[in-house]
Amino acid sequence: MQVQIKRLDKEIPLPIYHTAGSVAFDLPARATIVINPKEMALVQTGLIVQTPPGYFLAIVARSSTPKKKGLSLANSIGVIDQDYCGPEDEVKILVYNFTNAPVTVERGERIAQGIFVKIDRAEFQEVEQIDSPTRGGFGSTG
Repeated sequence: MQVQIKRLDKEIPLPIYHTAGSVAFDLPARATIVINPKEMALVQTGLIVQTPPGYFLAIVARSSTPKKKGLSLANSIGVIDQDYCGPEDEVKILVYNFTNAPVTVERGERIAQGIFVKIDRAEFQEVEQIDSPTRGGFGSTG
C-alpha cells in the first residue's frame, strides 16, 4: 500500500515498521512538551497523512508509554479519517498524564503508534423488531 505523507519538520524521521512482523509504526513528538499532572495535552507529530481509500488510520498507545511515561491516550484510540489530510491537518496525539508529577515528552520521542485499518461503510436499514434473543446486560457474555 502506498501512503502519501508530508513531514512538517524534515528532522523528524518518516515512520517505519521496526520489525518484519510489526503491524504498527511509531509516531514521534514534533516538539518537546511538558504535560502537567492530571492534565491532557496534544502532542504534535509533524505529519500529515493521506489515508488510502477504504482505510482509517488508528492512533493507539505504545505498550511502554503508560509504564515509562505515566501517559495514556485520553480518547483510548484516535481515528484519522480519509479526508483529514489538508495542509493544516497534522496528526496529533491526545495524551493524559495520570501521574502526580509533570511529564516531559522530548522532541523525537516515540509516544504512540499508527495502524491502517480496513473499513467498510454500513447502510442502515431500520426495522420494527430484531429477531435475536437478548444476550444479557452490559458487558455480559453469559
